[in-house]
Amino acid sequence: MKTVLNALLICLVMLPATLMAQTTASGTVTDKANAMPLPGVNVIIKGTSRGTATDFDGKYSIELSEGEVLVFSYVGYTAQEIKFVGQAIIDVAIEEDAAQLDEVVLIGYGSTTKQDATGAVEKVGDEEFNRGAIVAPQQLISGKAAGVRVTSSGGGAGEGGEIRIRGGASLSATNDPLIVIDGLPIDQRGGAQGSRNALNAINPADIEDFVVLKDASATAIYGSRASNGVILITTKKGNANQPLEIEYGLQVSTRRVTNTVDVLTASEYRALASNPSFDSSTLGDANTDWQDKIYTTGTGAIHNVTVSKGYEHSNFRVNFNHASQEGALDDLYERNGVNASFVQRLLDNDLKLTFVGKAIQDEYAYADSGAISAAIQFDPTQSVRDDNGNYTQYGTTANLAPVNPLFLLDTYEDRQTIQRVIANFNIDYKLPFLEGLSFNLNAGIDYAENDGHKFIAANPNNSGGFSTQEVSNGLNRNTSLDFYLNYKNEIESINTKIDLTAGHAFQEFYIESFFDRTTNTNTTQTDINRNALESYFARASFDIADKYLISASFRRDGSSRFSEDNRIGYFPGVSLGWKMMNESFLEDSFFSNLKLRAGWGVTGQQEIGSNYGYLGVYTPSRNNAANIQIGTTPTGEPIFVSTLRPEGFDENLKWEETTQYNLALDFGFFNNRLTGTIDGYYRETEDLLSSVPVPAGANLTDILLTNVGAVTSKGLELSFNGIIFQKENFGWDTNFNITFQKQEITSLSLNDDPDYFIPTGGISGGVGNQIQILKPGYDPTTFFVFRQVYDSDGNPIEGAYVDINGDNQITEADRQAYKKATPDAFIGFTNNFRYKNLDLNFTFRGSFGNYVYNNSASDRGNLNAVVNQPSYQGNAHASLLDTGFTGQNLFSDLYIQRADFVRLDNVSIGYTIPFQKMTLRTSLTATNLFVITEYDGLDPEISSGIENNFYPRTRDIVLGLNFSF
Repeated sequence: MKTVLNALLICLVMLPATLMAQTTASGTVTDKANAMPLPGVNVIIKGTSRGTATDFDGKYSIELSEGEVLVFSYVGYTAQEIKFVGQAIIDVAIEEDAAQLDEVVLIGYGSTTKQDATGAVEKVGDEEFNRGAIVAPQQLISGKAAGVRVTSSGGGAGEGGEIRIRGGASLSATNDPLIVIDGLPIDQRGGAQGSRNALNAINPADIEDFVVLKDASATAIYGSRASNGVILITTKKGNANQPLEIEYGLQVSTRRVTNTVDVLTASEYRALASNPSFDSSTLGDANTDWQDKIYTTGTGAIHNVTVSKGYEHSNFRVNFNHASQEGALDDLYERNGVNASFVQRLLDNDLKLTFVGKAIQDEYAYADSGAISAAIQFDPTQSVRDDNGNYTQYGTTANLAPVNPLFLLDTYEDRQTIQRVIANFNIDYKLPFLEGLSFNLNAGIDYAENDGHKFIAANPNNSGGFSTQEVSNGLNRNTSLDFYLNYKNEIESINTKIDLTAGHAFQEFYIESFFDRTTNTNTTQTDINRNALESYFARASFDIADKYLISASFRRDGSSRFSEDNRIGYFPGVSLGWKMMNESFLEDSFFSNLKLRAGWGVTGQQEIGSNYGYLGVYTPSRNNAANIQIGTTPTGEPIFVSTLRPEGFDENLKWEETTQYNLALDFGFFNNRLTGTIDGYYRETEDLLSSVPVPAGANLTDILLTNVGAVTSKGLELSFNGIIFQKENFGWDTNFNITFQKQEITSLSLNDDPDYFIPTGGISGGVGNQIQILKPGYDPTTFFVFRQVYDSDGNPIEGAYVDINGDNQITEADRQAYKKATPDAFIGFTNNFRYKNLDLNFTFRGSFGNYVYNNSASDRGNLNAVVNQPSYQGNAHASLLDTGFTGQNLFSDLYIQRADFVRLDNVSIGYTIPFQKMTLRTSLTATNLFVITEYDGLDPEISSGIENNFYPRTRDIVLGLNFSF
């Protein structure tokens, strides 16, 4: 007992001494080159997980015991160790690590450094992303990269955007780039059914960077899916030796449409009563702006909770996120997701195991977009509800009249729930028997299930109308397995670094869809879609004397979508680089970087829609819709037999192939404070996969998917980055990029007929009318119109067009190819400012040389839109007041309007408040603030070039709070 008491007494005496041994050290970490403070430097007690990180001013504070060693580490800098011997202040100046300064860039099945890249590769990192309550990942890089154009599809909840790299390379097949997420190529058809934007499954806050592969020498290693470029998305995974960090981010937003279609107001509508054809008895007593009634102020919220920690040989990062966004039509998108990454290093770091998993539930409540056109057409003198409290309608004698748009929104129900898992497991092993040789294996799956239901009320203007009820579900499964060997070495005898890669990839896509629809009849349908790719690939890169770069890649693809004779495609790529700044004659020049690059490559296209376009396929009749009677039973009952419908096919269907040439110059001045790239390209696609008419009797269809024609495109991309100021309390950097492009169809028929053309670009007004044309010698988005004739005062003369062929009559032969929807040039301009703890950034985007066909005006900008309707009077587009047109003039070039614009796309201001154990950042962001344009329609930025029933873009105001512990 006495021994125990003595031990306790000793412990009580030693405890204060032990506590006193824990001393607080603090200091500032700066950049040795310029003495600027460095925020975010990891300060770890060596051999433990205890640590902290420097705040915005480079300051830190940590408790430790004498004899322990502090390790200061920061990306791009050499780690520094300092032994603690009682110092109260430990100021540290760390210096840049030349080995890390050369930024690592993914290039597909491997990586390279920025200075050794020979292809057209551009990286956009987290610090460069657009800010705000962004739910669609593609909006992060809008305006950020030369040659990359992201066009929002509208203002709907969860709306995504169309991505075009160098304009796209096809006509009828997809022009979307291949997207690879953490090594897993995503199905180019979307990856999930029922989704407005398949990329919404990726939490934007979880993305580390985008790497855009633009030219064929860079993309050829992806072969059959790389004609339209490749985007590599890398998600955040945490870092080794990182202290425990907990982060919570909140963004709340409001959104409202910025513009509406210009239609007649109630007073302008009543003024039409002077026209003898106008029935004044239909006028109401209200003054209703129907568009204002249907568009509401949407709200949204995004929550992100992230936990990360790094140990000496492992690290993890887990993110829980919830996003909710309302659209202007009261539609709704919600996402709940968990993103997790785990990295383990074994065998003295020779073996690296990485798991990345995402589990997401997306929910969509869609609105009836038909309410947009109904709001444009509905009589503005009518009230929303009648005297009985019911929605005002035109009545059952007007079967073709528009339905009250608020009735459409109120009664329509369309919901989709999508559950999706995207997971990757990667093994990277440095083989012990040969230095520089490593083995990499990547196994991935993208699995999605969707369930939905829809209800459409019966048309209240049709007494015999039926409601529609539908249930649907589907399954998408994308499985991938690839592996490769990589060998890196430096051969000193010839002063050459080599990087060799060879591997194999297999990927299978399976899609199953089902719906059961009930109207006046019942329709049930199940479809199964399956296809696969098997590939072998190789790449060899050489860096000779740190001056001359040579890289060559090759891919052999086999696709189940083509016959055995055409199943295999070969896709080579070659690129060269000359690091001129390493030459002796530029040793004392004002260049800090100068590199010349050139590349050539062949890529393919196999996204043709049909999996069996080369086979004679027979489709059985469904739901007894095409059965025939072949007799009766003994009791007199009819006997029906299901029929088989033969489908058209082309047994010689093969790959669409794109050949591309690239020439570029990378440069830098003033120690790379000013850098830039000039990139020129020429691209030609042959054996275009296109749906073309065929002579009667030549096939089992009159429209056949086949290989026909060619299209060329060329362009020039300029990108400039500048660090204007870099001081302790103030910083300013900027990026400007501009892209010039031109695309032309060079052939479109099997016999190269220069006069052959295919109408395209469907419009409202009449039945089957089209306003664009595919024709050799023209851009694929070219309009096909009559040239309008004007009077001496400059007013259009209704129905008067230029007689192009001089035959004294206006016929289809007088329609001309005129203007196009594709811009000649587009720009992005970003500025980032920092003053102490305050930061400000903004991004402008612009487009020049593009035109839009105002179908809203051409369809309804005439008196007949009001008075010449069956049993009702609708509203008209306000252009009627300028033209005075009585009827539609759908094909007049009057409606082809110049749509150049400059848009202030994104502005964000933030303030960071560092506390002792927490950092708080507040921000205020606005998107789509204003547009400068001559276009008088709804929006000049419409990718198809046809404005009709377009869901208007919104202006979003976002308040953000971010807590880091």
